[in-house]
Amino acid sequence: MNEMLIPQLFGLFSFILGAFCFMQKDDKKFKCIMLVLNINHSIHFILMGAVTSACSTLLGALRTATSMKTASKKVAYLFIIALIVVNAQWAQYWYDWLSVLGASFGTYGLFCLRGIQMRVALLIGSVIWLVNNIIVNSIGGIMLESMVIGINLSTMIRLYKAQNNELSLQN
Repeated sequence: MNEMLIPQLFGLFSFILGAFCFMQKDDKKFKCIMLVLNINHSIHFILMGAVTSACSTLLGALRTATSMKTASKKVAYLFIIALIVVNAQWAQYWYDWLSVLGASFGTYGLFCLRGIQMRVALLIGSVIWLVNNIIVNSIGGIMLESMVIGINLSTMIRLYKAQNNELSLQN
């Protein structure tokens, strides 16, 4: 059996979780599903041998769980510092830092932003993660981030329309 089959299957499962996650309009449901997605994707990257991606995603799981309890900018900055410090131990190439940058945008979005603004920060992070996944050859990751970008844009449009409809009803 191909040695990359199991890691890629974890990546494909992340793809499925991501589809469900980014279709959520409710921020709490979104974060709960994202927590499970991050744990699964950490396993995927560990099995792929992409250590900095695994560390960033594992810290992402912890970050997502913490963001469900607090919206503190100080906590966001602590997680971003942790991303840098932890990954500095493992990074060997310039592209190892892509996961740190992508995770940092996600961290800021989850802790400091809500609604459409949160999803914009996550969109920027997704584009960076897409480049990372292309470089590390994560098939599920490429599919995940490509799909997340599309679904996130669609959800942002739905949220925007819902806000405009709400404003119209108030006037």
